[in-house]
Amino acid sequence: MTKPIQKIIFGSPGTGKSHKIVNKIIPNDLSISEESNIIKTVFHPEYTYGDFVGKLVPHSKGGKVEYRFFAGHFLIALSQAYQNLRESYDKDGNQIKEPENVALVIDEINRGNSSAIFGTVFQLLDREDDGWSSYFLNITELELLAILELIGVKIQIEDVNTRKGVIYEYKFPGTDHFVKDYVSAFQDRVKNLRMNLTQKQIYMPPNLSILATMNTSDNSIYFMDNAFKRRWDWEFLNIEDDNQRDVVNGRRLILYGEDKGEWNTFVDKLNSFTRSKYKVVRKIEDKQVGYFFINEDEITEEHIKNKLMFFVWDSVFNNNKKPLVDLLEVPESELVTFGQFTSEQQVKNFVNKILSL
Repeated sequence: MTKPIQKIIFGSPGTGKSHKIVNKIIPNDLSISEESNIIKTVFHPEYTYGDFVGKLVPHSKGGKVEYRFFAGHFLIALSQAYQNLRESYDKDGNQIKEPENVALVIDEINRGNSSAIFGTVFQLLDREDDGWSSYFLNITELELLAILELIGVKIQIEDVNTRKGVIYEYKFPGTDHFVKDYVSAFQDRVKNLRMNLTQKQIYMPPNLSILATMNTSDNSIYFMDNAFKRRWDWEFLNIEDDNQRDVVNGRRLILYGEDKGEWNTFVDKLNSFTRSKYKVVRKIEDKQVGYFFINEDEITEEHIKNKLMFFVWDSVFNNNKKPLVDLLEVPESELVTFGQFTSEQQVKNFVNKILSL
C-alpha cells in the first residue's frame, strides 16, 4: 500500500489532466488495476452533498411511496477502501497482505460548490504520516448502515415498531446468524478500520486516494477558500512542458482536404499568438489550449470552426476582436459576427495566418 495521494491537477483546457490520472497515477503510482477500485464522478452546479455522500430518495412500491438511502460517490469509495482493508486481515486481526488502493476521481472539481459538496467530509482531508485522516467524523445512522452494507454486512428488517421505528438485524461476513445489536457483535471486526460503531465515528483510511482535475479557465465558477485548498497537493500541467505531447504526435490538421501539417505545431503557434496579445487578453494562462483540446486522430475544418474558433471568439478575444481583425487583415466591419469569422474563407485564412507566424 503506497502513501495516499490527495491532489488536484490543474491547467489549461486539453492539457491531458484526466489522461495523466487514468494512465499514469492510478496504474503506476497507486498500482490499481481493478475497475471496482476506481470510483469516478464529475462536479457540476447541481451536484450536492447528498450526491457525494448519500441521500434519501423516494420510490414507489406497491402503490406506496417509500424512502431508500442511496450511498454517494464518496461513501462508495470509502466503503470499497474499508472492504479492501478488512480483507487484508485474517479473522484473528493479523495482517496477511497489503490492502488494495482505491481512487476517488473527481473531474471539474471547481464546477461545483466544493465546500458545500464536501461538507463535514472536509474534516477527513487532513492526513497523518501513516495515511489515516487526522480527525474522525461522526456520521448518521443511515450513513453507517450504508457503509456496513457496502462492506458485506447483511441487513434485514426484523420488525417495524411504531414507536421506535424500524428494527434491523445484521449478519457480518464470516458469522452464521443475524443479530439485533451490531455494536456488540461487530465492533471487534471493524477495529482495523478504526470505526467506532457506538459513537458512529469513522476515519479515512490510507488506501483511499482522492484525485481531482480543474481547468484554470473555469477558475471563477466557484470560489475555493484557502482552508479547503491547503488540504490538497496541487500539480500544474504547463502547456510548454506538456508530457502528453509525444502521445499526440503525428496527428494531422486537414483543412478542406488539404494537409496543413501537424496539429501540435499549429497548437504551439496559436498559443504563441495568444500570449503575444497579453495586453488585451485577461488571464492569459487560461486562454491557451492543450494538445488534447481536440482529441481526434485527424483534425478537420469542422473541429476548427465549431470548437477551436468558437473558443477563440467567445473566450480568448470575447471583449476585444481587434487582434483577430489584425491577424486576418480584414476590415473591422467584416468581422462583426461569429458567422463571418467562421466562413470557409476566414477559416482558411485563420489557419494559414497562424501557421505563418
